[in-house]
Amino acid sequence: MNFVKRAAFSLRARRGKTSLLLGIFLVVCTLLLGGFLLRDATTRQEAEVQRRIGVDVTVRGVKLTSHAVDTLGSSPVVQRYNPVLRGVSKPSGLPLVTSNLPKPGRPEGGGDRGQDGLAVNGIRDSGMLLDFSTGRSTIVAGRGLTSQDNARKVVLVNQRLAAKNHLKVGDTIPLASPDGKHKDSFTVAGVYEGSRQDPPQWVAPSELSANQVYAPAAALSALGFGTKPDEAVFKIRSPEQARQLHTEAARLLGTDGFRFDINDKAYRDQVLPLQRVGTFTTALVWLITLSGAVILTLIVTMTIRDRRDELGMLLALGEKKWKLIGQHTVEVAAVLLPALALAALAGQSLAHHAGTMLLVREQHSITAGQNPADRNPTVSDIRMDIGDLGKVAAIGLGIALVATAVPGIGILRLHPRSILTDTE
Repeated sequence: MNFVKRAAFSLRARRGKTSLLLGIFLVVCTLLLGGFLLRDATTRQEAEVQRRIGVDVTVRGVKLTSHAVDTLGSSPVVQRYNPVLRGVSKPSGLPLVTSNLPKPGRPEGGGDRGQDGLAVNGIRDSGMLLDFSTGRSTIVAGRGLTSQDNARKVVLVNQRLAAKNHLKVGDTIPLASPDGKHKDSFTVAGVYEGSRQDPPQWVAPSELSANQVYAPAAALSALGFGTKPDEAVFKIRSPEQARQLHTEAARLLGTDGFRFDINDKAYRDQVLPLQRVGTFTTALVWLITLSGAVILTLIVTMTIRDRRDELGMLLALGEKKWKLIGQHTVEVAAVLLPALALAALAGQSLAHHAGTMLLVREQHSITAGQNPADRNPTVSDIRMDIGDLGKVAAIGLGIALVATAVPGIGILRLHPRSILTDTE
């Protein structure tokens, strides 16, 4: 009889051991597939987080100019950049949000009622601001500012200031230069909501987050706020690229003419947990592979010992030893196919839940002490394709070969006469 047909009959006759092999292969294939899916998903998510969050490098210095900022911004390691030009504008006819606490040295009755001004920030891209990139501030109406706005006379205002002045997107507000000599009207492009709380003591209106106004740096320069930025923020992909940017900044500004600060906290909070999950998953895949091979080898070895009589009879009838090994290989490999099909149904869900649990644990260890509302980790973008199934099938087949090759050495040493004699 063909050894393949004999393997099929053997699987049907030994349903208990066939079910045991199927269960083991199902667990191994499901864990392997989940591991591959989770590793690929964390790799994709890590690349996306690097693109979206990255590392912020802040450059300050007396030699920092708009031209130097644009030159550094054109570096291949820089994804986006944001020159920041700060000042205070005292527009007439625009009531400011003021502190409700008494001003020191003044009678009770509230704080300054508009004698200070708006805190005006000239920027290039509002999405690069730390509050917006971390979600502490969100756009609730209109849009944020981008590099496309450049010299346009548009502003981004706080929701509290907009509510106090009944402003909506498309309305205009007056802005004046710090010395009050130049005035112009700016259109409200967007309204944002911030989560920063007011200080517990009285502060000037310009120090309240509600009076923070953002406008294109070029438009503020034209209004009279100057052309020299207070600082510039550059977004790069990883901390390793900061050294190259530092070299370029030193060439432009001089070795001691600037301050170079790296803010990789958001990067570490988001990327490092993903990297740890990916490393753990890779180690888990190897552990599952080795464990599966060892367990199946032991089971096949025990099965062969229980079937010594059958093997002796087949050898006595002239069956080749390699065909006996082939029969056991086919038996083990045949169980792999239904196990792989069942694993394909459960692997994706397992990867999602396991990845989220691991990511929560890793991110909690890094961001301990932060506001829990700031931590909402999850592993998304888990996709299964034919390549993942192919890798699991290849590893499963390798396990099947190892599990039958090791006991197969014992089959090669068998002699029909000794087997039948021992049986008697």
